[in-house]
Amino acid sequence: MTDIDLDFSALRATFINCTLKRSPEPTHTGGLVDVSAAIMRKHGVEVETIRAIDHDIATGVYTDMREHGWATDAWPEIHERVMASDVLVLAGPIWLGDNSSVMKQVIERLYGGSGDLNERGQYAYYGRAAGCLITGNEDGIKHCAMNVLYSLQHLGYTIPPQADAGWIGEAGPGPSYLDPGSGGPENDFTNRNTTFMTWNLMHVARMLKRNDGIPAHGNQRSAWDAGARFDHENPEYR
Repeated sequence: MTDIDLDFSALRATFINCTLKRSPEPTHTGGLVDVSAAIMRKHGVEVETIRAIDHDIATGVYTDMREHGWATDAWPEIHERVMASDVLVLAGPIWLGDNSSVMKQVIERLYGGSGDLNERGQYAYYGRAAGCLITGNEDGIKHCAMNVLYSLQHLGYTIPPQADAGWIGEAGPGPSYLDPGSGGPENDFTNRNTTFMTWNLMHVARMLKRNDGIPAHGNQRSAWDAGARFDHENPEYR
């Protein structure tokens, strides 16, 4: 038993599955997403899963690519759902030792909002927690996770400890996570890391929400642009 408050019903989480498979085809990445999402739902978190490839997301680095020559772009509506969430988890497969093309596209589109500011003049992604899930049948979990988590913190997300998890079988070709006999769903290392990631995301997201995000001093782009320097002193060059 624990005396820690386990009610996380004030939180909302969005998982973006960056598989290359369109619905309704099953996705191994989705199987691991379900494990994390189930823990969150058990403790009251409102969870939404978006399979990016099912949507007509334009290529580019602006929030709305319809303003930059594209006839259609599903990203603005997805971005609204991301911005309404306290937790973002990017999940995807490994291809050629790296993140999928869809994962890279989603990160590029998130980057399109990196210059937006919140009402306190901070970058708009401040005050939210993020993590990642990786699946595959070839090496590369840590490489993929490094890329995703670096990108998310650079945009302004808070990355908890142990904010990534994944599963790989033997170096491919071989079974993937949900394939019969793969051992994926039973793998203790994967299950432990997925569980720790999920709880750390919920803990950090709730701390941020209860404390109204990151304190707004020393990190306000609007104030810097207006001339504030927050105790920064330029070195005297000789």
